[in-house]
Amino acid sequence: QVQLVESGGGLVQPGGSLRLSCAASGIIFSAYDMGWYREAPGKQRELVAHITRGYNTKSADSVKGRFTISRDNAENMVYLQMNSLKPEDTAVYYCNAQNVGSFWGRGTQVTVSS
Repeated sequence: QVQLVESGGGLVQPGGSLRLSCAASGIIFSAYDMGWYREAPGKQRELVAHITRGYNTKSADSVKGRFTISRDNAENMVYLQMNSLKPEDTAVYYCNAQNVGSFWGRGTQVTVSS
């Protein structure tokens, strides 16, 4: 049974930082490309950052220079370090694992507000 469990969300003031974590189980983690997506109220789910099996990364223009994705294959973990957070970063953040199949976590809420 595949499970992706996100953690680390919360309420933070503008300019603050959060580190999201995603724990994966039930898959051969090193064989999967991993991604973080977000969904804000009234908007479509969008890609935030992506890291391949070969550790190549890409991120959305809106978060470049502020967010960093990383992975730890030994621990089956993927992380999203978010710095200089803005109110427009407020969303539910989802972890995704992609190979032949695609799996999703249940999400973690990030709220950026003063």
